[in-house]
Parts: sequence; structure tokens; C-alpha cells
Amino acid sequence: MIRNPFGRWTAVGSLLVALALASGCGTTQADRGRAAPSAATSAPTVSPSPALTAAATEDLRDPAEVVSEDGLLKTRIVVERKKVRLAGKDLWALTYNGLYMPPTLRLKPGDRMEITFENKLDKFTNLHVHGMHVSPGGNSDNIFLSIDPGKTFDFKYQFLKSLEPGTYWYHPHPHTISAAQVAGGMAGLIVVDGLDRYMPPQLRGITEHAIALKDFQIVGDQIKTADLKMGAPTTRTVNGQLNPRIRIKPGETQLWRIANIGANIFYKVALPGTTFHVVAQDGYPVNKVIPVDSIVIPAGARYDVLVQGGKAGTAELITQPYNSGKAGNQFPQATLATVVTEGDPVEQAALPTTFAPVDDLAGEPVAGRKTIVFTENADGTLFYINGKQFDHNRIDFRAKLNTVEEWTIRNDSDEVHSFHVHTNDFQVMSLNGKPQVNYGFQDTVDVPPRGNIVIRTRFLDFPGKTVLHCHILNHEDAGMMATLQIDP
Repeated sequence: MIRNPFGRWTAVGSLLVALALASGCGTTQADRGRAAPSAATSAPTVSPSPALTAAATEDLRDPAEVVSEDGLLKTRIVVERKKVRLAGKDLWALTYNGLYMPPTLRLKPGDRMEITFENKLDKFTNLHVHGMHVSPGGNSDNIFLSIDPGKTFDFKYQFLKSLEPGTYWYHPHPHTISAAQVAGGMAGLIVVDGLDRYMPPQLRGITEHAIALKDFQIVGDQIKTADLKMGAPTTRTVNGQLNPRIRIKPGETQLWRIANIGANIFYKVALPGTTFHVVAQDGYPVNKVIPVDSIVIPAGARYDVLVQGGKAGTAELITQPYNSGKAGNQFPQATLATVVTEGDPVEQAALPTTFAPVDDLAGEPVAGRKTIVFTENADGTLFYINGKQFDHNRIDFRAKLNTVEEWTIRNDSDEVHSFHVHTNDFQVMSLNGKPQVNYGFQDTVDVPPRGNIVIRTRFLDFPGKTVLHCHILNHEDAGMMATLQIDP
């Protein structure tokens, strides 16, 4: 359950959606052969090995960081298939700069970012900066680009000073093989600094940790990338580590950036006996700090949370069992990390209850309304938006810059779908007809089976061609994506 700042148990934006889906979705069927199209690598089409587990024997390692200097983050990303050491095994993976957990890109609002991107794979690829409000055209966040094998491309991004602080991520977005490449390991974090400005003085500069949730299936000596099935055994890692130790002092407050940067699966993250205090969702600071006992995190979603150390001892950070619907999958409980509370106690800081200012579109004039319907075929191998599969040559929806629109996203299937849109965030207005409190905008939200969500979004700053889709990448690759043209 989720408790709001006023002490009542209630729904909080997409957190409510996540919890509603976590209880009473019904019994799942078998995975029904729900496989992403085979196109990424030569991985054999056989069942993966059982998920790996391990005792906590090493401390959590935060990813290395590439940090902007004088308003510019400049780096090189080389994409290649390479053997990496993971969970005590040497496995072939799809890597950025030879790493399963690549560097975090860290910048400030108003910065520029330049990435020289070299593709050493045998398949085409590209790059998407997930959740970021930036141009979708040219050599910026343009997912219609294709970088062919052996080619190098220069990406250039100009971020606005109004870019919200929080956690984002980067990953490939080539249609039909996005799931394969992300599942193979191609995913890293982006952090936009600035959350400190909303913290009380005693919580500025506190220890922060990346909690990047990545999972992989193993076949022989390689991470499986072809014919991915969501219900198959998968090894869940934090920052590429299997059950690392996260150390905290009694009474200490830390900032954890929890991000599901995998291809398909859900997490229901909890640290029994400890409350997460949400300060940002999907890179957007909230207006009221939200205390929760667990968070359902679909692929692509991120939560920045404050965590306080309790009494000395150990506890497991876990993903609890999660059911995505009778046509979906049941995800078992698993240990993600071991939290070790030890050392000299520190005085526990008072946590904020109010946080950042947020936009509110409830009173804005609505320039247009759209209905977006998620459906799938009987055996769950083909997926549709408004009865159509994705075609990059077709414009499915149009909107006009500097207007607000209201969209109804309807799920006419028996499993959860995760709605995600590029370029502009949105405000969740209602879930199954029930109005939702606005704690801030987001870019990913779960749509319950046979249910609907109403959102409002304002098209700001950037015209161009962009996309909306289900962020379960198996579903996106199998057709559940549409093109949105934002006209000047």
C-alpha cells in the first residue's frame, strides 16, 4: 500500500496504478511464446539457464561518471559485443565502451552534450536519451536515425535551462531489435543535477547511490538477445552486480536513484521495515514527498527516493512478486541487494514534506483530444496501437506546438502495458475514471488490463517527429508504437 503525506492510504499518480496492478490482476497464463523478434545477434533460440543467486560478498559500486565541464559534456560511446565478467561468469554481452554497466552521464540544466557514437555491432543501432525534454530531430534525440555497422555518428544535444533535475537513462531504439539490444546490456544512466536546491540544508550533498536495475538471461556463455520471453528465468542485478552490499549508518539519510533500465520485466521494489520517500519520478521533482513501502517500476521508469538507516543490522532489498495480468506474466520474488546498517549513529534528519513546484494542466484549455488503444492478437505475438502496427513512414497523430491536449490511453488487453512518450512529459488526470492527485509529471505510466488512463500534455519548445509506445520493448518491437508529428 501507499501512504500519502496526509496519512491516508491512497493512490499516488502512477504509483497507484502500479499497486492496483500488483493486486488482483488474476492468474497468468503461460508466457504464450511472447518473444521479441529475432534480429539482434546470433544467440541460440533455446531456453535460458536458471536465474543466478549469490550471497552478498562485495560492496555496491556506483557507475563511473562522465561529468559536464563549463556547460559541455563531451564523450565517446563505442558499441560492441564483448565478453564481460558478470555474477562470477564470463559472458558475451552487448556493451557501451566494453562495459555492461557503462558510465553515468552527469550534466546540468542548460548544458550541451556531444557524443561521438561508434557502432561495432553487426546490426544497425541508434541512441535515445530516455525522458529528456530535447529536440527529437536532426542529430539530437532522433530515434529514426540508423547507425549502420562500422559507422560513426556525432550526436549533439542542447538542453534547456528549464530541464528538470533527476534521473534519466540512455539506450538504443532501433525498431524490431530494441529489446534485444537493451536486454543484451546496452543501457546506462543520465543524471541531471539540481535536486539539492529543493532539499533542506542538512540534506544537501548527502551520499547518493545509483540503483540501476538490469536483468539478463543466460544461454551458454552469452546473454540471450534473441527470442526473449518475459516469463523466462532472468538474473536481476544492481549496477551489474549480483546482490551487492549497500552500506548506511544508523540514522543516515541517502538518496537512491532507482531506475529500471532493462528491456521488459517489472520490479516491485521494497526494503521491508524501511520507507522510501519519493522526491522525483521520471526525472521530475514532486511537489510533496511521497512515503511508500514499495514501488512497482516498469521498464523505463525511475524514482529518486530518500532512505534513512534504522537500527544496526542487515536487510534485503527485494523485488516482491508481481502479476502483470492473466495474459501477462508472474514475476517471482528475488533479492536485489543487501542493506547493511552499521557504524556510528548519526542524528536522523527531519525529512521534507513539501518539495518542488510543479506544473498543473487541469485548468488549461484543451486544444485537442485523442484516444490511444493498446491491443494484441490472441497468442500475444503481435501488438497494435489503434489497430495498426508501427510504420515509420506513417504519421499516426498530430499535435501543435504550444498547445495542451488530453489523451485517453485504453488497454483492451488482459495484461499491463506501459505507456511512454518521447519529448514531452505528461500529467496523469485519471485512472479508470477516478481523478488523480497531481504530484508532478512523468514519462511512463502503467495502463491496467481492460482499463484506461487519461493524461494531459503540453507540447513545448520542440517541433518534429517523435513516438509514443509501450515500453515493454518486446511489445514495442512487435508493433506497439506510433508516430507523433508536433507541428510548429
